[in-house]
This record gives sequence, C-alpha cells and structure tokens, in this order.
Amino acid sequence: MYMREHVDSEEKQAMEQYMRNQFVFLGLRSPKRRVLYRDFVAEHGKPRDAISVAEMLYEQEEREFYYMAIDILTKSVKKQSSDAVDFYERLIQTESWWDTVDLLASTLVGGHFAMYPELIPVYNAKWIDGDDIWLARTAILFQLKYKEKTDATLLFANCEKWLDSDEFFIQKAIGWALRQYAKFDAEKVLDFVESNDLAPLSRREALKHF
Repeated sequence: MYMREHVDSEEKQAMEQYMRNQFVFLGLRSPKRRVLYRDFVAEHGKPRDAISVAEMLYEQEEREFYYMAIDILTKSVKKQSSDAVDFYERLIQTESWWDTVDLLASTLVGGHFAMYPELIPVYNAKWIDGDDIWLARTAILFQLKYKEKTDATLLFANCEKWLDSDEFFIQKAIGWALRQYAKFDAEKVLDFVESNDLAPLSRREALKHF
C-alpha cells in the first residue's frame, strides 16, 4: 500500500521498542502521516466511505494503518449513522492498546455519543459492567472532551465500578478522567477523591493539578 513506500527503518525500530515490541511499525510518525494523507487525497480525492476504508486499513499489519484509519474516521464522525458505534466497538477490541483505544474513546466514541446521547446508557452499561478492560477504559474516558457538559454522575459511577481494579490502564484512566473534569469542577472531583479509596496511581493523577 501507499504508506509502505515510505518506510523509515530507524523510526520503525524506535517506535516498535517504545511499544514494547508488541506491534509492527512502518516508522511513520504523525507529521509524516499527515503529509502522506494530504498527498494521497490531492491525487485520489477524499475517501467516500470512511468506515469501509478504515475496515480495510485495520486489516493491515503495521500500526500506522490503524492510526490512519482513526484519522479518517475522525474527519467523518459527524456523518455517521448511530449504528457506527458497533464498528467503533470492534476497533476498540482489535489489537487493543492505549495508543488506539484512547483516540477511539475520546474522539470517535465521545463525538458519536454527543450526537446520539440515547446510546450512552446502553453502551456505557455494557462496557463498564463487562470484563474487557479496554471497553471499560473507553467508558471512563469517552467524556474527556465534554468539558463543562460532562455528566459527572456517570463519570463518578464509572470510576467507582473499577476502583478495586489493579489493572494499570484502568487506574490511569480513572485518574486521567478525574483530572480532566477537575478543570471545570475541582470541588466535585476533590470530594470524590476524598470520599473514595482510590489506587495511589489514580489519586495521584486525579490531583496532579491541585
């Protein structure tokens, strides 16, 4: 595919080592990927069906194809029908790690739920009550960009569900989500932290800017 023509061996090695050699990379960091995407669009035009293109990209081995898929989906998030959430859910569960899940959670799922808030109770309950840590992390993080529109009751309830987890990525997500909301209602976050037995990592992250 087009991106494979621009492999950078040095960057490839560095990126694979950074991700603990769990995934294969091309060595294309985001500035380079943006240039390649812009050049591709200039020659071939914008993708007409973002979901089909993303599905094809997710069939590739190298991680940068996933990032490109998420970028393309992000540009078309407002054009998708409500059932696109099922596709996003599938992507969250594909070769899951923080680098893709966090983008999917805060940008795609968050943007999608803002458009279709009636989906939140169903999918939030499914994800937060399940045993997939990446779906649970998505439920905790999808409101990251909601600012003052954050449903604090839901955020705190989601955090409470996983307070006993010893999973690093859950503890980190709880702290991150609370820290982000603290920018808009520090008193509520402080009350929540002081009233609950948070893992040291979650507490430290939540109170980082206090």
